[in-house]
Amino acid sequence: MKPLFLGIDAGGTHCRARLVDAAGNVLGSGRAGPANLTLGIDKAHRAIMAASAEAFAEAGLKQTAMRRTHAGMGIAGADDPAQAGRMAARRFVFASVTIRGDAETACIGAHEGRDGGVLILGTGSNGLVRRRGRLTRISGDGFLISDLASAAVVGHAAVRQALAAHQGVITPSPLTRRIMRRFDGDAVKMREWAMAATPSHWGEFAPLVFACSDKADPVARRLVADGVADVIRLLDRMIALGATRIALTGGLADAYARRLPRRLARILVPAQRDALSGAIDLARGMAGR
Repeated sequence: MKPLFLGIDAGGTHCRARLVDAAGNVLGSGRAGPANLTLGIDKAHRAIMAASAEAFAEAGLKQTAMRRTHAGMGIAGADDPAQAGRMAARRFVFASVTIRGDAETACIGAHEGRDGGVLILGTGSNGLVRRRGRLTRISGDGFLISDLASAAVVGHAAVRQALAAHQGVITPSPLTRRIMRRFDGDAVKMREWAMAATPSHWGEFAPLVFACSDKADPVARRLVADGVADVIRLLDRMIALGATRIALTGGLADAYARRLPRRLARILVPAQRDALSGAIDLARGMAGR
């Protein structure tokens, strides 16, 4: 029987799967929860397998078909070789498994395997420049120390500002009041929530920040301006690394793109294909070898 190819795009908010046949026809798709390796190998593995199972079910195929399927996986957190190795050691039933960071599969898809850069602006942020076969990464080390301009970073900053306004440290705004209402105006509830919050939980506040900024909320406008400044810094660094074209991807890509200075328009290009296509390219490459 002919081989099948599975692409996985696993991020901090969700995990997506796409199953195609040898001719590239899409047979099925699947979706599951967060699969960033920083959330734990077990949790990521479960999400990947759940999304995969859904794709096979949509294709009308039994899970035994996985044995003739080559899988390419772009996983947030897999830039860390130790984390990627732990995931690779997990039990998969596929014919082959190729694991890379999610920025690498996004870059492969965006530029169809050619040189270029990609800046993912989602729950986390991750920039990658591919030039003459060499990969250079910036950001993407988790929202506690990195992930500039990401939804998690923006959301975290917004919650901090909301508490500061609640305590009278800064002037309240519609944004800070709406966030405090999420916690019934109770700082204790907010603290308890924060102690258990994941990056995707913090990131849920980011769309509200951008929406309030569009309505001239002063706190939201400052937070968005900080995010835009960080995106500009990331893009300038990628240009300095040799990127002559950069694709913005992720849930916040459009929100940032329309706020960037015109000088960057020459370097920003639309992605030719998505990260799932890049992951499938990885799977095909492994099958070919």
